[in-house]
Amino acid sequence: MPSDTTTRNPITHRLRKILATSFTDPATVEALQTLSQLYSPPQPDNTEQQHPQDDVIDETAARARKNLQRDLENKLAGESVHFLHAFGEVNQKLDDLERLVAEMRVYCDEAEAQLKLTEEASHSLLEHAESLQQERHQVETRKSIVTLFLDRFTLTDDEIEALTSRDVPVGPRFFLAMDKTVRIRVDCRVLMSGEDGPTKAGMDIMSTTASYLEQGYDKIYRWCTFEFRRLSSENHLEVSPTMLESVRRLSQRPELLSDALTVLSQTKQNALLNLFLNALTRGGPSGLPRPIELHAHDPIRYIGDMLAWVHQAIAAECEFFESLFGLSGRAKRMVGEVRVAGDSVEEEWIRDLLDAGVRKLCVPLKLRVLQTIRAQDDSIVCYKVANLLQYYALTMQRTIGDRSVLSDTLREITQASYKVFFDTIEAQGRAILRIPLDLDDPSLAPPNFIMDHAQVLREIMQVYDSSLLDEGVDPSPTGGTEKMDDKDEGDSEDDSDAGNNGNDGDANANATKGFNRILDIMVDPAIAMCAAASEEKARLRPQWDSAVFVLNCLCYLKNVLEPFSFTRVKQEEIERITQDRLCALEDDHYDHTLRDASLWDAVHTLETKDPVTPLSRLPATEPATLQLSLSKFSLWLSTPDTVSSPRLAPLSSAAIAGRVHREALRRLVHAYEKLCEEVKSGKARYEAGSVLLGRERPFGQVGLLWQIFGLEEEA
Repeated sequence: MPSDTTTRNPITHRLRKILATSFTDPATVEALQTLSQLYSPPQPDNTEQQHPQDDVIDETAARARKNLQRDLENKLAGESVHFLHAFGEVNQKLDDLERLVAEMRVYCDEAEAQLKLTEEASHSLLEHAESLQQERHQVETRKSIVTLFLDRFTLTDDEIEALTSRDVPVGPRFFLAMDKTVRIRVDCRVLMSGEDGPTKAGMDIMSTTASYLEQGYDKIYRWCTFEFRRLSSENHLEVSPTMLESVRRLSQRPELLSDALTVLSQTKQNALLNLFLNALTRGGPSGLPRPIELHAHDPIRYIGDMLAWVHQAIAAECEFFESLFGLSGRAKRMVGEVRVAGDSVEEEWIRDLLDAGVRKLCVPLKLRVLQTIRAQDDSIVCYKVANLLQYYALTMQRTIGDRSVLSDTLREITQASYKVFFDTIEAQGRAILRIPLDLDDPSLAPPNFIMDHAQVLREIMQVYDSSLLDEGVDPSPTGGTEKMDDKDEGDSEDDSDAGNNGNDGDANANATKGFNRILDIMVDPAIAMCAAASEEKARLRPQWDSAVFVLNCLCYLKNVLEPFSFTRVKQEEIERITQDRLCALEDDHYDHTLRDASLWDAVHTLETKDPVTPLSRLPATEPATLQLSLSKFSLWLSTPDTVSSPRLAPLSSAAIAGRVHREALRRLVHAYEKLCEEVKSGKARYEAGSVLLGRERPFGQVGLLWQIFGLEEEA
C-alpha cells in the first residue's frame, strides 16, 4: 500500500489527474482545440524539411506550458478593450435616442393639451348626439314592436277578402286566413288576461276577429250546403280534401253543421229512393244489371237482390260519411268483420245520417217483401226467405245500429216471415194428422207422406245448418234480439238474455233450443200420426206388424235428424219412445223364439208352477214330453233362425233387428239355464236328469249354447 508521502507528492498527483482525464469529453476536446488555435505553429513552406517543423512544434508546446496563464490574461485584456470600444458607440447612440424621446414628450404634451381643449369644447354636442341616438333606438324598437303586433293581431286586406268575399272560393287561401284569425284570438286572450284586466285594443281585436270568423263559418256553411245539394244531381260519393276540411271546421259550430247535414240527409234520401226505384224497374245503365222486379217470380232471388242492393248502398254511404268526417283512415276493418260502433260525436252523426238516408227505402222495401212472403205456401221457401231477411237484419243492425228505422223494418218483416213459416209448417203438421192410412198396404215401411214431410224437414235443417249468421233474432212472432252461434239464426223464443253473456256454448244451446220449436211442430205430428196409424193397423193386422211399423217410422225420423247436432234433444226424445216400443217388441220376439225353439211350454211351466209340485209331475215337463221338447230344440239350433229371424226382416234398421234377436237369444239362454238347473236338482224328481239333458244338444251345457248363438257368455 503506498505511503502518505507518496500520495501527497504534487507530481504524482498531477500525473494521476492527467491520466484520469478523459479526452473523449466534449468540453475537454473543445478546450484543447482552443489552446491549439491559440498556439498554432506557423505553416511551414513546402521546401522545408520535416525535421525543422517538428522542432518548431516542440518549442511552441514548451512555450505554451510556460506562459499559458500570462497569454490568457493578455488575450482577455485585448478582447476587453475591443468590447469597451463597441459599448462606447452604443452609449453614444443611446444618448441620441434619449434626446429624441425628450423632444417627442414635449410634442405629446402639446397634443394632449389641444385634445383636452377640443373635448371640453365638443362635450355638449356629444351629449346631444347621444341623446338623439338613444331616442332613435327607442323609435326603431317601438316601430318593430308595432309592426310585429300588427302582423300578429291584424288581418291583411287579402286575408279579409278571403274570409268575407264571395269571389274568393273556399280553399287553401281561405283556410289559411281562418287559421290566422283563430290564432289571433287565442293570442289576444293571453293579452287580455293581465292584472289590469282587458285592454281596449284587446277588446277591439276580439270583436273584429269574431266578426270575420263568423263570416268565415257562414261562408263554409253556404258552400257545404251548395255542395251537398249537388250530390243529388251528380251522384258521386267521393269526398274532396276541401269538403273534408270544411266539415271538420264546421263541426266547431254544431248548429251550422246540423243544418248542413240536414240538407245532406234530405238529398241522400231522395237520391237513394230514386236509385232504388230505378234498380227495381229500370235496371242499370244500358239495362245491365237487369231490373230486380224481373225476378219477382223467384222470391228468394227477388228479396235477396233488393236486400243486397240496400246493403251495398248503405255500405257505400257509410264509406262516404266516414270519409266526410275523416274516419276512413282509422283502424282497417276486414271484409266480413263486424263493424264496431264507437261513441264519438262523428260516429253518432254517421249513424244518424245513415238512418235518415235510408228512411224512405223502408216503405217500398217492406211492401214488396211482405207481399212476396205472404204469397208463399212452400215452407222451405218461407224458411229460406226468413233466414235471408234475418241475415240482412243483423247485418244492417251492425252497420247502422239496432235502433234505426231500417233495422226495425227488417226485424218486423223478419218476424212476419217467420210467422208465415210457422203457420205453414203447423198447417202441414195438421194436414199429416188428417191423412188416412192405407190399411190394405202390407208394407211396414214409413208411408210416403211421412217421407215427404221428413224430406221437407231435412231441407229446413240443411238451410239452418248452412246459415252464416252468428247473431240472431227470435223468429217467434213476439220477436226479440239475442246473440247466437255462427250457425244459429236466433230461433229462440224466450232466451233473449242468455246469448248476451259472451259464452259461445250458452249461445249455441240457446239457438238449439230455439230450433226445437220447429222440430216440435214438424216431428211431433209425424210421431203422433205413426202412433195412431199403428193402432189402426193393430185392429186389422197382427200386433207384431203394428210394432214394427212404429219402429220403422221412428227410426226413419231419427235417421233424418242424426246428421245435425242441433237436433240432439229431439233425437233423445225419439230414442226414449223407441226404447219403450223396443221393450214390447223384445218381449214379443222372445215369446215367439221360445215357441219356435219348442221350449215355451217347459219354460212357462217352470215359471208358473207351484214351488211344492215337482217339475217331473207336470204334463208339459214330464220326462217323455221334456225329452221331445229338447229334441225339437236341438233341431232348431241347426236352423238359420239362431242367427237371424225372418220375423225381424221388416225392420228397416239392421241394428235394431240384431239387438232384438240377440236379446231374445240371451233371455232364451237364461231360461234354458234355469230349466237345466231345475232338472238336475233333486226336487224335480227326475230319475236321471243329467242323462235326460245330455242326450240332445247342447247337452245341458249353457256355455256351449252361448257359443252356438255366437254370444259372449255372461258372468
